[in-house]
Amino acid sequence: MAQEQERLKQNRPPREGGGGGRGAPRADRPGGGPPHGDRPDRGDRGERRGFDRGRPEGPPEIELEKLIGDSLYLDNQAHAVVSRMRDMDSGTKSQLRRLYSAVRRAVRAPESERQHEFVMLRARLAYTIARHGLRSLDQLEKLLLQVTRKNDNRGYERFKDLFEAIVAYNE
Repeated sequence: MAQEQERLKQNRPPREGGGGGRGAPRADRPGGGPPHGDRPDRGDRGERRGFDRGRPEGPPEIELEKLIGDSLYLDNQAHAVVSRMRDMDSGTKSQLRRLYSAVRRAVRAPESERQHEFVMLRARLAYTIARHGLRSLDQLEKLLLQVTRKNDNRGYERFKDLFEAIVAYNE
């Protein structure tokens, strides 16, 4: 049986593109690699495909250090997020309140669990943004990443304060 299959493979015409089979290096590609047909070079793969196509650049990121040190900055950022929400999204107040409840729970978590809670909160926020098209909350997701990386209680508290202000101004 194995001899029969081998004989059939040898009688096949060669594949288009000159590929020598699975995983065989190709002479026409630097470094070899599996064949990919006549696909044009896609350039740098560092960016996610299809991301930000045609979408104008959003507002500047919220700076964590300013947020921690300046209450007026926090207030201004909360107003800016709510303004963008009203212009861009159809998010409901209950969605925001649900997320705010999750933020409060994460802040109250034991210190050993707090960073994990905020990591999961970021995943939940990302899901909500994608599911409901809440692009105005993209800044909050980026800020949450900064807060989680820093893993500082003041950062967690300020993020909660910012979210509280957003909920309040959205009422």
